[in-house]
Amino acid sequence: MKQLALAPVVALALLAGAAWAQEQSAPRQALRVCQDPNNLPFSNVKGEGIENRIAELFGKALNLPVTYYSFPQRLAFIRNTLRYKLPGQDYPCDIVMGVPTGFDQVSVTKPYYRSTYALVFPQGKGLDGVRSGEDFLKLERATLEKLRIGIYDRSPASDWLAKHGLVERGVPYKIMNADPDQYPGEIVEKDLAAGQIDAAIVWGPIAGYFAKRVTSPVLRVVPLKSEPGVKFDYQMAMGVRYGEREWKQQIEGLIESRGPEIQAILREFGVPLVDESFAAKTN
Repeated sequence: MKQLALAPVVALALLAGAAWAQEQSAPRQALRVCQDPNNLPFSNVKGEGIENRIAELFGKALNLPVTYYSFPQRLAFIRNTLRYKLPGQDYPCDIVMGVPTGFDQVSVTKPYYRSTYALVFPQGKGLDGVRSGEDFLKLERATLEKLRIGIYDRSPASDWLAKHGLVERGVPYKIMNADPDQYPGEIVEKDLAAGQIDAAIVWGPIAGYFAKRVTSPVLRVVPLKSEPGVKFDYQMAMGVRYGEREWKQQIEGLIESRGPEIQAILREFGVPLVDESFAAKTN
């Protein structure tokens, strides 16, 4: 009976050892990145996103060409990219350049930045004095009751509006849109810029990037702090397949050694970078 109880443990050890041996015996020919083909500011097929730039940085450091395997992130992304493998074939890609810490579908590296959701609004439209979420909530109720605030459904923004009695002010957008030409920044670059909504609450990198792209009207980006019941800030990391320990360690070494260059890329794209003071207890 004792031997039977040990059998699964031994089998798992042998599988792990085989995976490790395979990793050692196959030198990488390229840095193969899993990406969304239309998801600026993070990635696109033209290589114009934050994650494309960081991947190219890593490729140079590894002396490897960078290749991409594209699949829409909204449609079972990990299963169809990092974990996708047909019999007799290799995986199409080996790393996801942006995942939140705690994401359990991949083996998550150490984080390389922390950002937060942000409020975006045009200057000169009555909100110029707003410098924080607290400032926004202190506006006269008559002012708040007139606003149309664009939010993605099932996001912390909808929870925040509900908590502060502003549900009716929200203009919901579908986060899972089947249209391949749709991209998250449309809420800022198109609708907010055109005056169809008065403000938007979106993930910080999206807010910062598209606010910079809109030249008229001038848009202000206000990072929002987490608060009890609503978590706005998240640490972002990279993801590899489970069992690929050496590859993960190599990527974490690059995150550390190329930290200043990574931070410069994030700032160039307008990412609101925040510290732990934004990570208030949310329970």
